[in-house]
Amino acid sequence: MAAEPTRWLGRTGVKVSKVALGTMSFGGDADEATAGAIWRAARDAGVNLIDTADVYNEGRSEEITGRLMGGERDQIVLATKAYFPMGKGANDRGSSRYHLVRAVEASLRRLNTDRIDLFYLHRFDDAADLGETLRAVDDLVRAGKILYPAVSNFSAWQTAHALGMQRAEGWAPLVAIQPMYNLAKRTAEIEILPMAQSLGMGVIPYSPTGGGLLTGKYGVGKAPEKGRLLDNKMYATRYANPSAYEIAEKFCTFAREYGEAPAALAVAWVASHPGVTSVLVGGRNVEQLAPTLAANAIELDPDTRTKISALAPAPPPATDRNEEATQHNYGSR
Repeated sequence: MAAEPTRWLGRTGVKVSKVALGTMSFGGDADEATAGAIWRAARDAGVNLIDTADVYNEGRSEEITGRLMGGERDQIVLATKAYFPMGKGANDRGSSRYHLVRAVEASLRRLNTDRIDLFYLHRFDDAADLGETLRAVDDLVRAGKILYPAVSNFSAWQTAHALGMQRAEGWAPLVAIQPMYNLAKRTAEIEILPMAQSLGMGVIPYSPTGGGLLTGKYGVGKAPEKGRLLDNKMYATRYANPSAYEIAEKFCTFAREYGEAPAALAVAWVASHPGVTSVLVGGRNVEQLAPTLAANAIELDPDTRTKISALAPAPPPATDRNEEATQHNYGSR
């Protein structure tokens, strides 16, 4: 079955590639020349959704992304984010109006563009009034600096609450959510993905290979000499549970039998969920990126998705009533 080249971004009428390029490595693990090679490989593979954030390598990712866009700006759906600290000042962070206005203006300068197509609140701000945050975002939309608001790392209730406030006030609504989602981290299936499908939101997951966990490098008692899960404390903590490595081992065995590179199949599995719009991939170099870009040409049938899903524990239903998926219940409609 031929892979579909693009998908609708929620109800915006905008089409984005099934695989998107995340530029977190730009200006860090990938210098400008390497970033340029990564960019070209992604664009040649049909990628039109480019994702960055102000906090990535202290703004250098945005600067390099801005230079690489060049004459391609109008063919790119450009996403960036704000929330995390961008300086030592007490207000150089968060989702207050005070910070967001300055953050967007700074991102526009670094990206050398007049608008951000998809702007994410990078995390829910526990200290800021949500109404103030959403009104500030709406003002930025009305000013033409942002085209579409979105959220990353929000729970389903936080997202639905925000959408309710936006609808009540007539503010520009959130059009997409960016959760973590891979075979070892399936919490998004409980409420985020069903919510997005019900409300017509785009879903653009990150970390489809689990920071390298599902690429064939890791397993039970197996690890490379270097890797993000070893060198980065955030990722090491995220995947500290030994069960993650058991899942990785079973998955990589399946991928070999299926005839696809584990990294490509891991991305294809995420992309095969009916609620997923586009999947973020990235890498330190073109060689690392290539297998994940290859997922653009893989279209999993429902049976294969089910077989892969069975390699990891299914997340519980939102109500925790596991019996409802069996015959031992009060019945159904």
